[in-house]
Amino acid sequence: MNVVFAVTLTMVSVAGLLTTVRLLRGPGALDRIVALDMLVTLIVAGAATGIAARRETTSLPVLVVLALLAFVGTVTAAYLVERREGMR
Repeated sequence: MNVVFAVTLTMVSVAGLLTTVRLLRGPGALDRIVALDMLVTLIVAGAATGIAARRETTSLPVLVVLALLAFVGTVTAAYLVERREGMR
């Protein structure tokens, strides 16, 4: 089972690196917002994998709060970008 966790964390890390590249090079604000949301999602996935590997559940509420904050932040940022684009 440890091999599965190692492979999963490796895949999440590679996806995080690719997402960071998109975050830095993204041509528009919406591209960067989506990349930032994806990065937070990958952080939650990596943390969840670590929690599953250690078989502990005490950090689970922290992951739920982080995921909800990421969702609210993404929706708010997209709304603000839409308002800014609509004013032009």
